[in-house]
Amino acid sequence: MKQKIFKKIPQKTVRIFKISNRKGYGALCMNNLTEGTTPAQAYMRMIKAVKRNGCELPNITTEEAKKCIVSKI
Repeated sequence: MKQKIFKKIPQKTVRIFKISNRKGYGALCMNNLTEGTTPAQAYMRMIKAVKRNGCELPNITTEEAKKCIVSKI
């Protein structure tokens, strides 16, 4: 069976934001939207979402995920 080759995309393409009317954070990337209670959880869910589209995001730490927060929406 052939292994699927994933296109690598940089973590800068992911925009993490605080959701104003809910508890938690959201992440946007390549027309995917994910939610999580922490920025790191939202990013980890985004990794799974973009993998379904044939792309791959690098793993990051919790501190790096906090630095990716854009603003409140």
